[in-house]
Amino acid sequence: MTTALVLSAGGLFGAWQAGVWKAVAARMPPDIVLGASAGAWNAWAIAGGATPEELAARWRDPRIGEVLRFGPHRTGFLCAEPLHAMARELFEAYRPRMPLAFPLVEVPGLRVRLVRETEVTWRHLAAACSIPFGCPPVEIEGRRYVDGGLRASLPLWAAAEMGADRALAAFCLTNWPFRLLRRLFRPVAVPGSLAVTRVIPPRDLGSVRDALVWSRGNIERWIAQGERDALRALG
Repeated sequence: MTTALVLSAGGLFGAWQAGVWKAVAARMPPDIVLGASAGAWNAWAIAGGATPEELAARWRDPRIGEVLRFGPHRTGFLCAEPLHAMARELFEAYRPRMPLAFPLVEVPGLRVRLVRETEVTWRHLAAACSIPFGCPPVEIEGRRYVDGGLRASLPLWAAAEMGADRALAAFCLTNWPFRLLRRLFRPVAVPGSLAVTRVIPPRDLGSVRDALVWSRGNIERWIAQGERDALRALG
C-alpha cells in the first residue's frame, strides 16, 4: 500500500505540521509527500530527509517571520525579497529522496499546476508561498504563478494522481476566513478510492494575525499540539 502525507496551506500554522511530522515519522513514514503553500515548504524539507527536529528548528527560527515583511508594491503589500531569499535557502538545503509534489496557481487564469520533484527550482518554492494580492506573482518560463493554497489548500486529489492508496492529511486552516475561501474556490474532488485519515486541530490554532506574525510562544505551542493531534488521529 502506498501512503501519502498531505500537508495543507497555513502560513505560520505550518509549525503545527512540524509536530505532526514528529508523530508520523516514527509511526507511519510516507512513500509520497505533498503540500500547499507553507505545507509545500514542509513537504520539500521532509522529502529531502529533514528530521522532525530539523523541521521544528526551521519554524523556531525568527527569520521565518520575516518572509511576510510589509512592503507595498503595484500587485500587493508584502516584500518579495525575504520570501525569495528563504526559498533559495530551502532549495539549497534539501533535495527530494522520495516522490514530492505541490500545487501552484497560474494567474490570471487561476489554473492549477502540479509541480513534481524533478522540476522544482527555488522559483517554484517561492511561488508556492506567494500569497495572492500580498506578494507579487513569480514568473517561471514565461508564466506567472502564486500560492497553490488559493485553489488547492489540501491537495488530496494529487495524492491519488501520484498513485497513493491512502493519505494522512494534516489540515490546519480551520478559521472561518479560510473556510470561506474554500467555498469560493472549490477544491478538486478527491477520488473515492483514496483512504484518508485526517489530522485536524480540535479548535482554531489562532487568529489570522497569528498565522501571519511570528511568535515563539505560538510556534512552540503549535509544534506540541501537532504531535498530540497526530497521535490521536493515528490511534
